[in-house]
Amino acid sequence: MAKYRRSSNKQPVVLQIIPELGPGGAEQGCIDVAAETVRAGGRALVVSNGGERVPEILRHKAEHIQMPVHSKNPLTMYMNIGRIRRLINQYQVDIVHVRSRAPAWSAYFACKGTPALFMTTCHAPYNIAGNLKRYYNSIMMKGERVIAISHHVAKYIQSNYPIDPERLRLVHRGIALEKFHPSMVSAERMITIANEWRIPDGAPVIMLPGRITRWKGHHILLQALHMLKRSDVFCVLVGSDQGRKEYRAELEQSIREKGLDGRVRIVNHCKDMPAAYMLSTVVVSASTDPEGFGRIPIEAQAMGRPVIGTDHGGAQETIIRGQTGWLVPPSDPKTLAIALKEALELTAEQRSTLAMRAMRNVADHFTREQMVGQTLDIYTELLEQKWGR
Repeated sequence: MAKYRRSSNKQPVVLQIIPELGPGGAEQGCIDVAAETVRAGGRALVVSNGGERVPEILRHKAEHIQMPVHSKNPLTMYMNIGRIRRLINQYQVDIVHVRSRAPAWSAYFACKGTPALFMTTCHAPYNIAGNLKRYYNSIMMKGERVIAISHHVAKYIQSNYPIDPERLRLVHRGIALEKFHPSMVSAERMITIANEWRIPDGAPVIMLPGRITRWKGHHILLQALHMLKRSDVFCVLVGSDQGRKEYRAELEQSIREKGLDGRVRIVNHCKDMPAAYMLSTVVVSASTDPEGFGRIPIEAQAMGRPVIGTDHGGAQETIIRGQTGWLVPPSDPKTLAIALKEALELTAEQRSTLAMRAMRNVADHFTREQMVGQTLDIYTELLEQKWGR
């Protein structure tokens, strides 16, 4: 990665703001960009309300500052304006890069009257339910640069908000191939996961990773499994319910009613997803609403696994229909069952061919290096714009 092209002797300082540092894709992108900023000769600051991944920020020699930027309380958001402005002045921040709406409102006003430039990443096609919600979302379009993580999100922005196309940039999410690659997963790691999940020996494994929330489509997969009528298949739903006890209880009842007891298991968030993918015969992303991007399909492809996604949103950009996976209509268990049957019946040669195509697709388009490189190019644009003044 090239160093920043400087028009000043000052070390570039980039402040990223994200509500919390949890397991999501936005959080991973924040960490990756902070690490690359440091490697490129800049100073990387991350403001969040904390979380389990703060040590990763520190390990990359970036700096973390805890602040209640997760809050949507108007008073807290107002107080955060002063807190962020003080950070801008204290650290001589050049760029404030925000990844969520509530902190974006605080950061936008904090940048006013300071030399800091404000930019955003739009991670999803936010719900528009009335003028108030539209106005709340609009803060993400006010950056001097606005990153969309997919063509789907870019189209949403352009269709719903007035924005100068010169300010909009497309940067797909990317993953670390040194982590998501079959050769990097040992047999011991796979055995550990198989024992934890009590997977029957030799059973074909269908896995749906994703937090336990209705729009992720777990109930659609259960209907498809019932239609599949394969008693030898084992299914794992991997993700935390994050307090959504009613939906989890509904899924557990559905498992019993459909006679899937002992063949479907709900497990909490997995900390070794590469090993989990390697255990899978088929990976499913059954989201009923369009994903802004969706990292599950690219992680599964990077591991050479057959993947079935819903035919909308980011999955249309990451899965090559008929070559690296299947795209099925949303909320259509019958078509999903047909795709599952086809994926489970692939011959060894067909699986190998699909795996090579899938891994090449990710290596060509969706790597961490591509994502951070394109993001730092945008930082460089802004720095040259600022220092050119």
